Amino acid sequence: MFQKILIANRGEIAVRIIRACREMGILSVAVYSEADREALHTQLADEAVCIGKAPVSDSYLNMERILSAAIATKAQAIHPGFGFLSENEHFAKMCETCGITFIGPSGEIIAKMGNKSQARATMMDAGVPVVPGTKEPVYEAEQGVKIADSMGYPVMIKASSGGGGKGMRIAANHEEFENHFHLAQQESINAFGDNTMYIEKYIEEPRHIEIQILADKYGNTVWLGERDCSIQRRHQKMLEESPCAIMDQSLRERMGDTAVLAAKAAHYENAGTIEFLLDKNKNFYFMEMNTRIQVEHPVTEMVTGIDLVKEQIRIAAGEKLQMRQEDILIRGHAIECRINAENPEKNFMPCPGTIKDLHFPGGNGVRIESALYNGYTIPAFYDSMVAKVIVHGENREDAIRKMRSALGEVVVDGITTNLDFQYDILNHPVFLSGNINTHFIPEYFE
Repeated sequence: MFQKILIANRGEIAVRIIRACREMGILSVAVYSEADREALHTQLADEAVCIGKAPVSDSYLNMERILSAAIATKAQAIHPGFGFLSENEHFAKMCETCGITFIGPSGEIIAKMGNKSQARATMMDAGVPVVPGTKEPVYEAEQGVKIADSMGYPVMIKASSGGGGKGMRIAANHEEFENHFHLAQQESINAFGDNTMYIEKYIEEPRHIEIQILADKYGNTVWLGERDCSIQRRHQKMLEESPCAIMDQSLRERMGDTAVLAAKAAHYENAGTIEFLLDKNKNFYFMEMNTRIQVEHPVTEMVTGIDLVKEQIRIAAGEKLQMRQEDILIRGHAIECRINAENPEKNFMPCPGTIKDLHFPGGNGVRIESALYNGYTIPAFYDSMVAKVIVHGENREDAIRKMRSALGEVVVDGITTNLDFQYDILNHPVFLSGNINTHFIPEYFE
């Protein structure tokens, strides 16, 4: 087992990993930008190293400085969290070159699954159902429109290197395809430096269902239930729950077994997530694989009792999975609400600022993931998510009531948040019915 791990991240996920290290008796090293000098993760870690100025290019995306910090502090492994360098194959390979364990899959696997076109091709070859679409990359709108015409509209234009909703457009007909293709491609170039696109049939009224998997170095792979991530705005998740309200055991097992098939096809190791679209007829299609820990991982932990971050560390250290598929049981229902420093009434405009008063709820089945504290100033340079409220109840109705109660206690004075918006979602009759899809927010809250 590792004696010391460097966490190449910030905010609540850095705090989450530091706490897991403490519980495992592992020393932790935090890295921070100048804007994060007073951040909570720098105070909780055993050591903290400044790696640059506030912009991410000078700090949290600066691979050389992060690796230098790991070498200087004699950290044996690096946990990348999510975002930043967590799915960067070059960083994973650099860690290997420096003799430092990257807590995640290899750079080759990250590259294979991070390129959406290549991932689709891998899944097609393995017999995993995918959304009908192109197997080869598309670079020109003229080429793409011929494919879309033959496929039938609507279609989804996607960046091969995409993520977080970037580089995605829906083309409803022939006339608007070319303009949407150019917009999505330019967004991909700006965000990822990649002009590779692919086209797939647009699934109407889909649910976004993902399956959490764990895979060790010895060919053992298990799945840990599903998460319903259909409550989204601009393709970014806001509220997640486990299990899915409409999932029966037969469908759950088919999706879980397919997720394991997908992971084995990629020769995957460590924690990962297979994301599916589930249509209104309960047909499911592979969408992509996330080769890292997810923001919404706590809902899986709440219903399974398995600490995913600790499992990541154990797998990276070369340990075998100590669980078999039959050992994994789903108990009760969990919901996570992401609390963002943003104003929903002003097009979700980010609202950084200083915390003047702070209170989080507690009690049985309530969990808070946050790096906030009284007097802390939220920097304007990073993602707007400042906390996650997670609850666990006996069933979905119990979990919804518990989440309403928990959100009613949250006090975050000094900034504007989406708390009231989350509360409105939890009280909406369509959400309460469980009959939701990825269009829920655009349809009912536009």
